[in-house]
Amino acid sequence: MALEIQWFGQSAFRLSDGGLVVFIDPFGPMDGLSGRKLRFAYPPIPVQVADLLLITHEHLDHNHQATVSGSPVVVRSTAGSFESPCGPVTAIASEHDPVAGTRRGPNTIFAFSLGGFRIAHFGDFGQLALRPEQKAALGQIDLAFLPVGAGPTIDGNQAAEIAREIGASWVVPMHYRTPAIDFLEPLDTFLAAMPHRHTPAVTAVAEAAAETPTALVLSPPL
Repeated sequence: MALEIQWFGQSAFRLSDGGLVVFIDPFGPMDGLSGRKLRFAYPPIPVQVADLLLITHEHLDHNHQATVSGSPVVVRSTAGSFESPCGPVTAIASEHDPVAGTRRGPNTIFAFSLGGFRIAHFGDFGQLALRPEQKAALGQIDLAFLPVGAGPTIDGNQAAEIAREIGASWVVPMHYRTPAIDFLEPLDTFLAAMPHRHTPAVTAVAEAAAETPTALVLSPPL
């Protein structure tokens, strides 16, 4: 089967198998960052229709639920196992920093299946490494969305190590410096740590497993 992946910037993605639609971590208006002299210039996300909405944590660049219309099943900033139109969603408790969440708070890793792929979205994962119980809860992952921009999350080397650890065939990097973002590190460290394939668009289609963990790099929306 095939899976369409559309990137809206930062950690916001629309995934579709041609029938079901999953939207993850939509951002809303980010005007407040200008007062902190931070650049966030991704285009606003048009209103989306989805069957499932996942929100990994309650920061403004991840939690704008109003972006998604209709009547999606919503799993927001929590841990546990939840039923959805895509089948079970596993929400795994994690932290946004390497000091047990005391600096930036909690974060959820989501694992679910769509289009024949077992998918994990790591949100703003900031731990130094996966704990054994988190890795066990994830299981074998085909497609992983991992932050790579350091600062408030893991960096490119840590992301590449996690990709190998969970056996992901495809890894989509997110949450890094682009022409629209000036407060994160660029993609270079991550790309140096693993094979990669660029796509010259914000949308890509994954159709089969890669033999080794391979980064699928989408063009940033501008």
